[in-house]
Amino acid sequence: MVPRFNRRNDSSTAGEHQPSARLWGIAAGGVSVVTTAGLIVTLATGNPPGPSPSVSSPAHSAPQVIGERGREVHGIPVGHPRTEAGAKAAAANYTTASGSAGFLTDKGARHRAVSVMTARDSAGAVKKKADLTADRAAATLRGDRSKVSAQQAIARTGVLSARVLGFDANEAMVRLWTTTIRGSVAGDATPKAGFESVTVTLTWESNDWKLKDSSTRAGLVAPIDVRQASNVASDFSDYVPASAQDPLLSGAANQDGFPAPYGHNERGARAAAVSATMLYGDPRFFTDEDWRHRMLTATAAPSVLGAVRSNADSMARLVVQNRGVGADGKMADGSELITRTAALGTRAISYSEQAASIELWTASVGGVAGKDETQRPQVAFLRMTVDLVWDGSTWKTTAVTPNDPLVPSPPALQEADPADSFTSVGGAGNAPATA
Repeated sequence: MVPRFNRRNDSSTAGEHQPSARLWGIAAGGVSVVTTAGLIVTLATGNPPGPSPSVSSPAHSAPQVIGERGREVHGIPVGHPRTEAGAKAAAANYTTASGSAGFLTDKGARHRAVSVMTARDSAGAVKKKADLTADRAAATLRGDRSKVSAQQAIARTGVLSARVLGFDANEAMVRLWTTTIRGSVAGDATPKAGFESVTVTLTWESNDWKLKDSSTRAGLVAPIDVRQASNVASDFSDYVPASAQDPLLSGAANQDGFPAPYGHNERGARAAAVSATMLYGDPRFFTDEDWRHRMLTATAAPSVLGAVRSNADSMARLVVQNRGVGADGKMADGSELITRTAALGTRAISYSEQAASIELWTASVGGVAGKDETQRPQVAFLRMTVDLVWDGSTWKTTAVTPNDPLVPSPPALQEADPADSFTSVGGAGNAPATA
């Protein structure tokens, strides 16, 4: 059924640490998240990145929170705001949940999740589709073993782009560009990466966005950076269901458009870490100085803000000048800067009421969408440790530090898409909602 809203023209597919934060590749403090291998730094200088400082800021004054953050029912987030950002968040959450190991391997859990995220009139059809998808996923989740082990399955989905195709107060349609990781930590077969375009139709029901339908097809394929070699299967053991959580996006924001204050708990720290890495991957980090400064103020601890802002400004100027990037993210020949970062999973390294250290497994895409295939957007995978402190009202970052890459095998039998095809997922308007 076609939703009753004005459809937009679209052709896309969619413990406490010292505050001397270091960022590399996915860089908050001056590199901005582009790709873990440092593609944007390469764009700017021709050289791979080195370490640089991190981020932070003072607390917001009298924030006004839009939407509700932090509630789940049967593992599904509820209470999304009745906004475009809320619709993006709901679409991303439902897609991430539907691609999780628990959803794909446990029928009871799957049906409970469907009952929470789906509109009443659509529940039966969505349940049947989910069961069929789970049956088909078994082959990818068992790796090279004869049976699927739910405890050893790797099923993660990262949302790299979210385009609102249509929106009004009652219905929304959102197209997501996602990267998926499927496999098992058992055996010798390394989990494989894939890319999908997922179109999600939502309706406003019971004071929340509910799923009416979704369709999935092949998405734009970005090659894995050649400097990143695939890991072995057992290396992924920290990201099996029992060890790590899927990121949950809220769409909740202050009046300034940046994430509203996070809860004073481990979940709030995880969410703050996810939002920070996603925001550092936004193309506006390079093209919009005012946005960049406000973002750094909203996410970073005051103790590191000055150094981070200075470093970020220097890097942004370097990229803009060397590549001739305008305020719209485009170059003189019409090529467009493409930068995105998605969190594939989170796990707490340490947590107290005053400080937290969160590890994220990330997928970052960076490059140029245009005629020059040598600058084609590429994807890189890295584990990032985000250190945070509680500033009295929310969690702020003090360091974002790269750890070892965690790299799946490339998509099987899929060629990378031409560089100019990636313009369909560029631009600030296609950025996903934050956590």
